[in-house]
Amino acid sequence: MSSPNLLQQLRTRLQSWLIKVPILKLRASLLKDAQLTLNFLVLLTGSCLIATFGLIINSAAVIIGAMIIAPLMQPLRGFAFATIEGDRELLRLSTVSIIVGTLVGVLMAWLAGTLMGIPEFGTEVLARTQPTLIDLVIALVAGAISSYAKVRPEIGDALPGTAIAVALMPPLCVVGLTLSQGQWVYSGGAFLLYCTNLLGITLACTLVYVLVGYTQRDNQFSRTLSWSVSAILMVILVIPLSISSLELIRKSRLDYSMQTILSNNPLLVRQDVELLETRIDWQTSEIELVVRAVELITPEEVALVEQAVATELGQPFSVSFNVTQSTKVNTPAAR
Repeated sequence: MSSPNLLQQLRTRLQSWLIKVPILKLRASLLKDAQLTLNFLVLLTGSCLIATFGLIINSAAVIIGAMIIAPLMQPLRGFAFATIEGDRELLRLSTVSIIVGTLVGVLMAWLAGTLMGIPEFGTEVLARTQPTLIDLVIALVAGAISSYAKVRPEIGDALPGTAIAVALMPPLCVVGLTLSQGQWVYSGGAFLLYCTNLLGITLACTLVYVLVGYTQRDNQFSRTLSWSVSAILMVILVIPLSISSLELIRKSRLDYSMQTILSNNPLLVRQDVELLETRIDWQTSEIELVVRAVELITPEEVALVEQAVATELGQPFSVSFNVTQSTKVNTPAAR
């Protein structure tokens, strides 16, 4: 049995298991979801504002609330279906909704950030400025679940809607927030995460539609063009994501090594010194150690720590101590 025949049989068996919605009914549903309606704009605006304020106050619970109502996934599923079917009307409606939704999201977050004048950002914002390959995998899985639920109506839209929204609205709001404060590097990272999720979701939806059998045999050129463009965009995204992933792994290993070095240093294990916090800036190669000590730490002792760090890691670091001097106080001796 040849490989093409085997693959065709596997696909036929898969399609028999996945009792799908008729193609005309699915297209009508996707057309409805892709339209730029008042309901879409209201849900989008509300979701964006909730996510933005959740990011500002660094509240994961508030951000999750915004994820539930975000409607951006609806036109994305239509866009994926339109590319494999060559459906120009659905493609136009989906593209307009995605572009308008993106612009509105960034604009609302930028406006909120400008009015509130955020001096610095919390962990919820910073966590969405350094995308990695893991984020791409999450987007692919989420997109597959969403499109699968669309062709299996009994599953419902609640689960995929929530799973996809988590990957789209928060990074979009981070773009607007960081732009409002002139943080261009953070904005670029958040926008890369948004594009990663956008492409990953679309590609996964397309793959599910093809596996289930929603393809037109007489539209081979459109389908080939869709896969080619998706593959090229995926390769373009994988390069910076791979670099970011390797950098994250490198920093994690260095952080662990740094903690080990500092914990075993004779200066930091003496009785009167307690290490409270380690702050490392890898861009400037600076380390700040927050300690509590009875006796002050001398510059000579700081130099010994710098030498130990440079020897172990193979690169120089500037070490500084933030010392809180402590004094032991006892009750008066009983007379």
